Amino acid sequence: MARPEKIRLGDLLIQQGLLTDEQLKFALDEQKRSGRKLGRIVVESSFVTEEGISQALAKQLRISFVDLKNFNPKPEFIRLLPEAQARRFRAIVLDESGGKLRIGFVDPTDLQAYDELARILRRELDLAVVTETQLLALIDRVYRRTEEISGLAKELTAELGDVPVEFGDLLGVTAGAEEAPVVKLLQTVFEEAMRTRASDIHIEPQEQALRIRFRIDGVLHIQTEADAKIASAMALRLKLMSGLDISEKRLPQDGRFAIKVRNNPVDVRISTMPTQYGESVVMRLLNQSTGLLGLDRLNMPARVLDRLRNCVRRPSGMVLVTGPTGSGKTTTLYAALAELNSTEKKIITVEDPVEYRLPGINQVQVHEKIDLSFERVLRSALRQDPDIVLVGEMRDQTTAEIGMRAAITGHMVLSTLHTNDVIATPIRLLDMGVPRYMVALSLQMVLAQRLVRVVCENCTEPYAPAPHEREWLRFELGDKVDAQRYAKGAGCAHCGGSGYQGRTGVYEMLEMTNELVEAINSDDTGAFVQAARQQMAGDTLRRDAVRLVVQGRTTIDEAMRISNQFED
Repeated sequence: MARPEKIRLGDLLIQQGLLTDEQLKFALDEQKRSGRKLGRIVVESSFVTEEGISQALAKQLRISFVDLKNFNPKPEFIRLLPEAQARRFRAIVLDESGGKLRIGFVDPTDLQAYDELARILRRELDLAVVTETQLLALIDRVYRRTEEISGLAKELTAELGDVPVEFGDLLGVTAGAEEAPVVKLLQTVFEEAMRTRASDIHIEPQEQALRIRFRIDGVLHIQTEADAKIASAMALRLKLMSGLDISEKRLPQDGRFAIKVRNNPVDVRISTMPTQYGESVVMRLLNQSTGLLGLDRLNMPARVLDRLRNCVRRPSGMVLVTGPTGSGKTTTLYAALAELNSTEKKIITVEDPVEYRLPGINQVQVHEKIDLSFERVLRSALRQDPDIVLVGEMRDQTTAEIGMRAAITGHMVLSTLHTNDVIATPIRLLDMGVPRYMVALSLQMVLAQRLVRVVCENCTEPYAPAPHEREWLRFELGDKVDAQRYAKGAGCAHCGGSGYQGRTGVYEMLEMTNELVEAINSDDTGAFVQAARQQMAGDTLRRDAVRLVVQGRTTIDEAMRISNQFED
């Protein structure tokens, strides 16, 4: 394609009927006042969509418009252009045809960018138009910073050398802290973790290397491996950031700190633990800019959602959400709190730690070192005249008894418990030493949940189940197994080659009816289990996982994986 010609965007949009004279005048005046680009102004003013502008440019220049949402880029082409240039020129290499590289440009009339890319790539260019929002999202997904992280780790290794050093300068406690090698390394690690939607960062010293792993959609992935000698510098810097004791390396420590990653506030929970080769550090990332999900966005079956809403709106009682660590229990409870939050209700939470911040709610952080325990805070909270109390976890008999006594005496209590399924939950409370009458009188509902990975929409394809998968499905689907369509992700740049992007919940519910109350009050645990199974009528976590498989939202392998967590 020949070198593009410069086009006046305002005239083009007027010519194609996408903008009126009055709207253009307003946008031009705003451009003079603010100095922003005309295209951004008309989009933010809702005069024209980004897609509308891009398609208008493509039509005028007689080139193609590429919708990057439905485009599966190939890494070998994308990496021809360094990330810095891709962001600077708002362009990306899409593919190759007839010896020409096809470049997706936000502004294909930018002559300087065209000339510079032709010089960098040393190839003949064929242009296409893409939207800026889709381009930046794609750049975030496909450019991995593994090489940059490895390079920074080597730089830190070189700074440390082979002899003991004073860590003051390296840790950033002196002037120019932002230039300290360990600071730059950690900053890059946090940025990459947020870009890949990681929920946790694991920094693990091994005998010969330091391994950094990210947990993405519930599964750990190796990000990089570096020289083992930098492990102590990273651990010390993170301890400084979280206010932990940097002289104590023999005992586990827990803390938290807040950072900004690309202007997004992130709360970080940190846990250190001494291992054979140094201190292992795990950080949970809580992105405060994403906001809370509502109950209607948690993918609950309609009957479960209706019953949960009904139970939490009762004036008193206890609702428990159960499941292993990382199964989304806190997210569900906060979604319920967000619906209950009003000026007429006093809500107090007792947590360790406070994971989400909600306006209008009194949130208390447990602090065991100063004897601010769950038990102590909960007793004080009940003297504050609350309507609703959220207890982070029923972790012992005393906490459970105080919470249940509150539920009996006119408070709605929400909490979590670590059990495999809903039927095991009341029995677990009895095993903890809670009196039967308290369980029977206070417990209103138990909700068990797991998180399954969702098939990537950009690379989904039909899937034929293996024989063992068909047999597993037959327990729920019977003879309808072969009548269903199944899906899996082939792996693409959008999902990092995993075939999955994001997670969603699967649920089961048990509501304490009069029959179940009588059964739990008796000494016959088997009678309670039998009555509970009859009430649930097979609506288990496994059945809900199969529901998502049939809908094509998750894979059979993923449903089997989470089902094995609670099945014998």
